Amino acid sequence: MSSTRGAGLKKNCRVRICVIFNPTAKGEKAKRFRRHLDTIAAECALKQTVAAGGARALAAEAVNEGFETIVAAGGDGTLNEVLNGIVDVEGGLDRARLGVLPLGTVNVFAKEIGLPMGLEACWRILRAGREARIDLPRVEYALKGVLTQRYFAQLAGAGLDARAIELVDWELKKKLGPLAYVWAGVAALRMPASQITASNGSSSASGELALVGNGRFYGGRYRLFPQADLRDGLLEVCVFPKANWLTLIRCTGMVFGGKNLPAGVAQTFRADTLTFSSASPTPLEVDGENIGHLPATFSIQREKLRVVVP
Repeated sequence: MSSTRGAGLKKNCRVRICVIFNPTAKGEKAKRFRRHLDTIAAECALKQTVAAGGARALAAEAVNEGFETIVAAGGDGTLNEVLNGIVDVEGGLDRARLGVLPLGTVNVFAKEIGLPMGLEACWRILRAGREARIDLPRVEYALKGVLTQRYFAQLAGAGLDARAIELVDWELKKKLGPLAYVWAGVAALRMPASQITASNGSSSASGELALVGNGRFYGGRYRLFPQADLRDGLLEVCVFPKANWLTLIRCTGMVFGGKNLPAGVAQTFRADTLTFSSASPTPLEVDGENIGHLPATFSIQREKLRVVVP
């Protein structure tokens, strides 16, 4: 991980590890994980979720029990729950570090920090406990009339991508992996678009899709934010004036060719705080999970999150 090498790294080979996982998770990665449970259980504690959203409470419980590394065994959604569970505990970010076993479909954050996708290789990294401090973004929004905050590791978005997440077919996701999101995005293109305004007080942009990045990658290894640095104290903002077929065609080089976002297709700027607003109901997602609707305010704490890295 280029943005976390050098300063801020340390190694600790004797750590108390707690792994949080969903025992009913589907997919080949989850099956391989369950086959290795006996080996893993000899070296850590295991906590199983029993309902959607349950990883958050289990992570908070693990911090209070004194575990030094709290591992999210799952996808980016599970990672987000575990992250927020650590934050829920007073002093939790100082008491515990976040670890990842990438068992999900996309695993954007795991790719961002350079984790291998193999279970055995990842487990060796977690046992070694090599740590980096990275920035910690936060979003505030109203949920059922109550001001709510949610932390995220990699990215957030409003508009087309959040609508696509609503439309993802989970059976198709198991068969096609990340391409299921592309299919859902195509379906979302046929829906009425919201007009979103992103502003940091001095710069602003309006469009039908607005994204905020902490790291470089979006949707896998798509380099939507190529200049992003996990330790610079800034969020990358990308606003697409139009989220339509023409935009999708212009971005095919990024999606299928590993290229950067083509010039002129979106407006970009950086900010340490910003707002998203819309005159119409517009869904909001963080780390690939829908959490509510706009308006939303984003901020970032520099090098606040401790993460186990290669």
